[in-house]
Amino acid sequence: MSPVKQVQVTFGCAEPERVARFWCEVLGYVVPSPPEGFATWDDVNRSLPPEDRDAWFACSDPSGVGPRLYFQRVPEGKAGKNRVHLDVRVGAGLAGEERLAALQAECTRLVALGAVCERVMPADEENESCITMLDVEGNEFCLD
Repeated sequence: MSPVKQVQVTFGCAEPERVARFWCEVLGYVVPSPPEGFATWDDVNRSLPPEDRDAWFACSDPSGVGPRLYFQRVPEGKAGKNRVHLDVRVGAGLAGEERLAALQAECTRLVALGAVCERVMPADEENESCITMLDVEGNEFCLD
C-alpha cells in the first residue's frame, strides 16, 4: 500500500470565497494563482456558466506542509454540529496561564475577522485550556 501524499479538507458552505479568505487569515494560507490564461479569479468566474460562478474556492499553505482547504457551495445551511472540525494549534508547547493568554489573544484576533467565541474552557486536572469558536458561517473549530 502506498502512503498518502496529500490531504485536502473540504467545507460545504454558502459563500466559498468569503469562508476561504477567512481561513487564509486564520492560518496564514494563500489563495493559489488563477489557471493559465486568466489574470484573476474574477476572470475565471466570468468565464463560467452562471450556475457555476462562485461555486468553489480554495486556499493552501504557502510552505506546502499543511492540507489544502477547499470550499464548495452547497444549497442547504448548516444544520447541526460539525462531525469533523479543525483544531488551530496556537497553544502548542504552552501551559497554564501562558497558554490561556496565547489562546485568548488569538481569539480576539479572530473575532475581529468575523469569528465567534463560543466557549472558553480553562485548564483542569486532566486537560489544558482550549477555546471553541465558530467561523464566519458557523462552522466549529477550536483554538488549542
